Amino acid sequence: MQTTATVLVYSDDRNTREQVRLAVGRRPAGDLPPVEYLECATLPAVLSALENGGIDACVLDGEAVPAGGMGVCRQVKDEIFRCPPVLVLIGRPQDAWLASWSRADAAVSHPVDPVELSAALAGLLRQRLSIDA
Repeated sequence: MQTTATVLVYSDDRNTREQVRLAVGRRPAGDLPPVEYLECATLPAVLSALENGGIDACVLDGEAVPAGGMGVCRQVKDEIFRCPPVLVLIGRPQDAWLASWSRADAAVSHPVDPVELSAALAGLLRQRLSIDA
């Protein structure tokens, strides 16, 4: 098993990034390795991190400004070879269709529910880590 899993968290709002970190904690599920977070506040930082590799999953804020997480998701799914799975934070449940359009692998509504976010992220990490194994 991998010793750690790296999760990229993108939002222009540091409070949103902190909410994600606190909701998921060090380990989203007992069968997964501990999580290390890579926080990004801008689109160029996200693209650079993904191009460098080593990211196991992404959590993108759909409400980020100026580049929203759904648009970023669609872009990275088109441009990054073997793009890691992406979870998009959506502003309201009715925006789930936009998350589908963006090709997100999962979507969770704001405000962040720790149980829902951890379960969704754990599923994506299991998927990614089993592929890489």
